[in-house]
Amino acid sequence: MANIGFIGVGNMGGPMARNLLKAGHTVKAFDLAPEAVQKVVDAGGVKAAAAADAARDVDVVVTMLPAGKHVSSVYIGDRGILSVARPGTVFIDSSTIDVKTARDVIAAAEAKGMLMLDAPVSGGIAGAENAALTFMVGGSEAAFAKARPILEAMGKKIVHAGGPGNGQTAKVCNNMILGITMISISEAFIMAEKLGLSAQAMFDIVGSSSGSCWALLNHCPVPGPVPTSAANRDYKPGFAAELMLKDLKLSQEAARAAKVQTPLGAEATALYAEYVQSGNGPLDYSGIIRMIRDLG
Repeated sequence: MANIGFIGVGNMGGPMARNLLKAGHTVKAFDLAPEAVQKVVDAGGVKAAAAADAARDVDVVVTMLPAGKHVSSVYIGDRGILSVARPGTVFIDSSTIDVKTARDVIAAAEAKGMLMLDAPVSGGIAGAENAALTFMVGGSEAAFAKARPILEAMGKKIVHAGGPGNGQTAKVCNNMILGITMISISEAFIMAEKLGLSAQAMFDIVGSSSGSCWALLNHCPVPGPVPTSAANRDYKPGFAAELMLKDLKLSQEAARAAKVQTPLGAEATALYAEYVQSGNGPLDYSGIIRMIRDLG
């Protein structure tokens, strides 16, 4: 069993940390929200006084932070956790951030004799709570081999995508597909409705036909066909629209860096930006169907 520091124990990181405790690891937790840390302490963890404290005298550090600037701030510099951790510490950053920052931070870690992976996740809060996340992992073979047992305590599918930054690359490409797909599903369901085809009939047909996809089967954007869909609870977020917009923006940043044209990705980004700015409160990404319906 490993001694683990966990920095960022909010909606996603908290359940992940608690699953590490269930697996028999020890966890020192730090978060800017004291109540988030307390939930980990109540589950058997230890409170860290600061991010640096969480990284001292541990075998592994896991981070789950909001954006690239936070990852850089926590890891790099005189007060960064790389400056206080012992050589050989394994770092796993499960934040969803830009590819460049992921690669820069991993390079800084390796320069200090550390092993580090970028390992963003898919599966949402439910996946975090049930240790059923998918980890898309970038980094060296040596880092991946040491980190794998830790990742397996938090997820059901662990995929080594290649070198540093490739986990983030996989995440933004995947979620660009997801954002585009949900828009196409929404357009199709609205068109079916206008032409007199019921949502249930549409789902039954498309769900077993060439238009079927993960987003339809798991997050059908109309009430009824998929009981667990946010459409059946007034689009209260499972996967929030704000997070979809963040991922789509990252996809466009990556596309520009790679000099790749992604017109559908760009259009999806613009549409989700409009949706998030609509001021209707917290919304699920599938709720974009309501805005598309209004546009029609």
